[in-house]
Amino acid sequence: MAEGVRRRAWLYPTVFTAIAALVFMIRMLPLGTEAGSWPGPDLLLCLIVAWVMRRPDYLPAPLLALVLLAEDLLLMRPPGLWAALVLIASEFLRSRAALTRELTFPFEWLLSSGLMLALRFAERTIAALAFLPQPALAEQMLQTAMSILFYPLAVGFCWLVLDLRKPAPGELDAFGRRM
Repeated sequence: MAEGVRRRAWLYPTVFTAIAALVFMIRMLPLGTEAGSWPGPDLLLCLIVAWVMRRPDYLPAPLLALVLLAEDLLLMRPPGLWAALVLIASEFLRSRAALTRELTFPFEWLLSSGLMLALRFAERTIAALAFLPQPALAEQMLQTAMSILFYPLAVGFCWLVLDLRKPAPGELDAFGRRM
């Protein structure tokens, strides 16, 4: 039994890192570079929110910070801004894990949508206060809308492929504590 717990403790962070590396590679490919094309969803953000809503104990905050900082550096965004905002949002969700466990999917989708919009506006506000160059507002809002629409697919991926389900009421973690 302890071997299964130890395996899960390493398996899920490793899987998350591999998925993030795949998303980085896809985003770095020169696809859809024509002017006027629609921006795609932020796949990593959708995956992080869905993962933390389901099993926050399987995604450690230091790993999340490192992956998001690497994303900032690879995509030439202000280093640490988006990483810090997403980390704060994930810790917000992590601290409310008992409440989000009881949400039905439409309310979960509404909460994640509000969180994604809040992240985007916080990023734009901080960037404006620091006089950083920003992409067009319409482009970022379109990407956020695409991420909101993609969120159910990310939840389905977490549920069907990764077997990440919300813990049942009264379920115990590896140390015998209620989740």
